[in-house]
Amino acid sequence: MSAADHSDPGAHAREDSDESVIPPAHAIERGQVDGEGRLIEATARLAALNTGAGGTTGGPLAVPQLASLVRLARRLDHFVERPILAAEGENDVALWVRARPAAEGIELLVSGWHGAAPVEPQGDDGEREHDFLRAESDWSWESDTALRLTALSEPAMQLLRRESVSAPIGLPLARVFRLVENGDAEHPLLNALADQSRFDNQRVALRGSGARFRLAGLPLIDGAGHFAGFRGTGTALGEHGDADAPAQASAFARQLDRALRLPLDRIIAGAESIRAQADGAVTAEYVVYAADIASAGRHMLGLVDDLVDLEAIERPGFRPPAEPIDLADLARRAAGLLGVRAADKRIAVERPAPDLLLTASADFRRTLQILVNLIGNAIRFSPEESTVRIEALDLGDSVAVAVIDEGPGIARRDQERIFEKFERLGASVPGTGLGLYIARRLARAMDGDVLVESRRGKGARFTLRLPAGK
Repeated sequence: MSAADHSDPGAHAREDSDESVIPPAHAIERGQVDGEGRLIEATARLAALNTGAGGTTGGPLAVPQLASLVRLARRLDHFVERPILAAEGENDVALWVRARPAAEGIELLVSGWHGAAPVEPQGDDGEREHDFLRAESDWSWESDTALRLTALSEPAMQLLRRESVSAPIGLPLARVFRLVENGDAEHPLLNALADQSRFDNQRVALRGSGARFRLAGLPLIDGAGHFAGFRGTGTALGEHGDADAPAQASAFARQLDRALRLPLDRIIAGAESIRAQADGAVTAEYVVYAADIASAGRHMLGLVDDLVDLEAIERPGFRPPAEPIDLADLARRAAGLLGVRAADKRIAVERPAPDLLLTASADFRRTLQILVNLIGNAIRFSPEESTVRIEALDLGDSVAVAVIDEGPGIARRDQERIFEKFERLGASVPGTGLGLYIARRLARAMDGDVLVESRRGKGARFTLRLPAGK
């Protein structure tokens, strides 16, 4: 979703940082990783990066972030590209990496090489991928290697209780849901089980009611490196099983989402591939064009997300399902999802302590959406080399997360306006003006609120309050 705005028109100096990093044309480094995970060939700077991490050419790839992408590309048998942070000497460097399966293993193409402020680890790639998956879903689940259910989130338990399935834990997933073939007469879940890989768009029907859902999942790996089952999500489908049409969405929202999301995804992916020069060098001018196209595509995709969200939250009776969640953990996860954006501006993000537990009663996906909005705004409007603090607070009957930035602040007369629909406090401020409006509507639908305290020139403090969990 796009972040809403809380600055004056002169406060914004640049677009979202993850859209403005343009790798220079000469900065492509290449490497080859064999089937055993050994870096058998690398250009000079990539080889030096690997050596600095304790590796050698011909030995195992020693940069953890690169090794993780290589494993993911091998599991999926498909190219993977994304930004990462890696240690280069005493500093961190922001990279754009493409890992591409080749005849002899995995080919690496690494560009970017922008200096970045050190960022503390936010969990492994599997945890981050699950956060992204769950942020787009209705409920979550886990299974063992035999596809027996070992965990279900509270919304899933409520759903099954309504269908008289009182004790689903321990049951085979196929006893609870009937697998539905996709358009290629295949079952993505069963293919993923055979390959021990990620899957998406496994359509299922709930036995008894016929209600349809889309399942997605990531492989669980135990401490010995062995496959241990799946961690996944479930999303309600429309009455015709449309994978892009949640059951609660209107016909307008489904048509908007279906018509725009896939083309925009393809445009962004193509532009990023050109920008990363993954298929060969291009002139610096075309790199800039590709970055502009990717930025515009993401802006349009954010607008689609906001409009679909807007249609949902303004329906009478809208109320997300509540479950016990750890609000402090969600704040740490949201900060992790925005780590590269913060690092690009050399902004330090102070998160709640790793051992802090703060139980709330709310919807996981919608709470994460609110926190990503608030933290993303703080990063967007904070000056470079500043600090964004995230505090988790126990208030008795309620719990809260406060996001405090060192930005330009908000005048008192504008502090309610920023929560209004389409309000941007000036034409030069980026975004749709819907982010904070949606965030507050979501919080209030969960019996909470989003509040702001600020003075001009003194930064801003946005607080998400939610009911305390039992």
